[in-house]
Amino acid sequence: MQKSTFHVAQMDCAAEEQMVRMKLDGHPSVKLLEFDLPKRELTVWHTSEVAPITKDLSSLGLGARLLHTELSAEPTPPAPVPEGEQKLLWLVLSINAAFFVIEMTAGFLAHSMGLMADSLDMLADALVYGLSLWAVGGTTVRKKSIARLSGYFQLVLALLGFAEVVRRFLGAEAMPDFKVMMGVAFFALLGNSVSLYLLQKSKSQEAHMRASFIFTSNDVIANLGVILAGLLVYFTLSAVPDLVIGTVVFLLVARGAFRILNLAK
Repeated sequence: MQKSTFHVAQMDCAAEEQMVRMKLDGHPSVKLLEFDLPKRELTVWHTSEVAPITKDLSSLGLGARLLHTELSAEPTPPAPVPEGEQKLLWLVLSINAAFFVIEMTAGFLAHSMGLMADSLDMLADALVYGLSLWAVGGTTVRKKSIARLSGYFQLVLALLGFAEVVRRFLGAEAMPDFKVMMGVAFFALLGNSVSLYLLQKSKSQEAHMRASFIFTSNDVIANLGVILAGLLVYFTLSAVPDLVIGTVVFLLVARGAFRILNLAK
């Protein structure tokens, strides 16, 4: 038995952890996965060469890097997953899905591409959490089929968003409502923070240490970006800051879509 430790640079919340689990699920040599989100490390117990595992992790685009491999005794099986953890996952999914609807509606009414893009970022997380719930107990083929559908759906939404940004750059559109932008983005920030905090708390007693990683996640950065864009709209009397942050967040959404599609390979 071998034990390999990886540093996964962009694995900063439970969404990326779910992606890694799905990617390695069904791998013939993998016996156990152990995650340390504060250190962004993954430990894999496996029975054959580490190269195929390294290749699979690299394909996710999360910056996975092998630190070391050593001989190890048979790992101790993890304790059964508490029923409450699945309920918590449903709660987090619901929060993300709700804010997708809220931000998309508010973005449409406030003429804000930043809010619309941020809503898709929330949808991306909801898709990842939904994948892990919907595919529980299913075969690897079924899980990858679900991932493929979700990835294409997310990619299409991102492309439509890019097209709308271009249209607004070239045409005359109403100024976005900076008050709505900042207010809704602030509540989305709270929703993301609560969701990720609860997920981290459920995995460790050291909840305060793990909660610090909430504020480095892409979701929180996107929320803060929309708030900043709202301020710039107010001071510059221009819609350009809103379009710029919309473009940036759409890029994050598209990158997430490609990551999910990699799970289906």
